[in-house]
Amino acid sequence: MNSATVADRIASVRARIALAAQRAGRDAARVRVVAVAKTASEAALREAWDAGQRVFGHNRVQALQRDHAILPLAEWHAIGPLQGNKLRDALLCASWIQVVGEARTAERLERAVQEPSLARSARLPVLLQASLNPTDGRYGCRLDALPALADAVQKLPSLDLRGLMAIGAATADPGSLRRGFANLREAAEKLTSAGVLPLSPELSMGMSDDFEIAVEEGATLVRVGRTIFPPASER
Repeated sequence: MNSATVADRIASVRARIALAAQRAGRDAARVRVVAVAKTASEAALREAWDAGQRVFGHNRVQALQRDHAILPLAEWHAIGPLQGNKLRDALLCASWIQVVGEARTAERLERAVQEPSLARSARLPVLLQASLNPTDGRYGCRLDALPALADAVQKLPSLDLRGLMAIGAATADPGSLRRGFANLREAAEKLTSAGVLPLSPELSMGMSDDFEIAVEEGATLVRVGRTIFPPASER
């Protein structure tokens, strides 16, 4: 049985990020951990908060609502597909939306954010979700279509386009993962040069199995779930 605490696991993830950043000649402080709370209990969430973790994510809106009530001061990221009937609920809890993969999603967000009951003091930070391998059926925008999507999102006054997000293939070898993450970084660089992304764009890529490769390829946000909050069968 693994006796490591949540605080221990967070410290281990941060140490691994520091080493990966060092290998790539990067500043580890530029990389933030999004603790994905899918398998986290209330006690584990509170322990993570007490350990200094401030950024959390969920891919389901109902779970996001539940855990936002536990840690209302945390920065919560929506990292899963947003159905139209759940959009408003997500915006009541999420600080960031990482899953804008088509103009229609962005337009729905724009309309929702403008509702008086959802009024925000600042624009809503969003990331464009890219599909690194369109043949795998994952939601997201093809890399070659990102410029058009970025142009469309940039024109929406309530959305603050911060960067890109992608999910590495679950069965990919390390070399393929690296190429995919490098392709996302290069797409971000091109969009920055074109003036549609900020000078230091966010790159959300890498999860429990591949976040070190992602950091070496430029990730600024890594979405780490079971390495911090392992399922009960792995504890």
